[in-house]
Amino acid sequence: MNIHEYQAKELFRRYGIAVPAGRVVCDVDEVASLVEELSYPLVVKAQIHAGGRGKGGGVRVVDNEAALGAACREMLGMTLVTRQTGPAGRTVRRLLIEEAATIEREFYLAMLVDRNSADIAIMASRAGGMEIEETAARAPESIVRVHVHPLLGVQGYQCRQVADGLGLEGAAAGQLAECLRALYEVFTAHDCSLAEINPLVLTTEGGVMAIDAKLTFDDNALFRHPEIRELADPLEEDPLEAEAAAAGLNYIKLDGNIGAMVNGAGLAMATMDMIGAAGAHPANFLDVGGGASAERVEKGFSIIVSDPAVRGILVNIFGGILRCDVLAEGIVAAAANGRVAVPVVVRMEGTNAGEGRKILARSGLDLRPAADLKDAAVQVAAIVGVGQ
Repeated sequence: MNIHEYQAKELFRRYGIAVPAGRVVCDVDEVASLVEELSYPLVVKAQIHAGGRGKGGGVRVVDNEAALGAACREMLGMTLVTRQTGPAGRTVRRLLIEEAATIEREFYLAMLVDRNSADIAIMASRAGGMEIEETAARAPESIVRVHVHPLLGVQGYQCRQVADGLGLEGAAAGQLAECLRALYEVFTAHDCSLAEINPLVLTTEGGVMAIDAKLTFDDNALFRHPEIRELADPLEEDPLEAEAAAAGLNYIKLDGNIGAMVNGAGLAMATMDMIGAAGAHPANFLDVGGGASAERVEKGFSIIVSDPAVRGILVNIFGGILRCDVLAEGIVAAAANGRVAVPVVVRMEGTNAGEGRKILARSGLDLRPAADLKDAAVQVAAIVGVGQ
């Protein structure tokens, strides 16, 4: 789960991480009263769940009240398009207005779960700001990586490693160490999967300050954090993903044109790999779960075909708790109701697989059986005109 920058900065404040003074506005009429205690110049920042806002016109610096009002009127309600939003963009409904920092140097700082090493990785770079992705691709050696054992926490020598990598010493290195420890507390206390500050700056006064803030939380741990769950902005969620979550389905929209319905996350990943190996691209990740009913399967189909990019569907089910005959009934119901207007390739094995195939065959619908996963992937690739 993601939250807005202003929400992440509020968490930072609670843990002692320095951030600029600021206010959040949702209406132009609120601006004058809310920012009267702030000092110019001010930075107006669009609040959407996507990076690259500056390049898209979502970050502006203003020097006076007239410029502030004009910027707010232009930005509130605008459709902001960035590399991460895709061409459709996101509607700006909130603005964060904060005092501009006097910046001497910019850095990149992040903490994330490293599954390869089973610990928390600190990543830092002297090249902070909007071009960090290009920097990482062009000069990966410029990224400082330090691994923190989750039972030990951030140690002093690790703070010195990061400070040395960023070229900080003296009081600035000490402030960085305090920031690292506080960020680690935020990360672990709230079950984050990512905590990112880009840029973290050294001000001309010698202080270390978080100019931006991004926090991503592990969805599986939200039951422990109802206060974090309340920060979710449903208007920033993909509508199909929100609909799937309400139906108890695990759905993630992707950029391809082959819809996929699978039971089990591992099998779903393997299925997407096979679709790619066949030359096509998956349009989604959809795990209907082990105990899905025919109704949930039908709902899954409804969500898949709601994506206009989908030109074919691959169903890959290993029947266990979810029996193949139940799956087949859901497929037939969805197709018979006219909800599925694209070809469907079905591979099923396991409990009642034979009965499931009979149900599909008796339906009289365009439901294409596959001998195995490779055959299924080749068939759906052919549907969109790729592969062999």
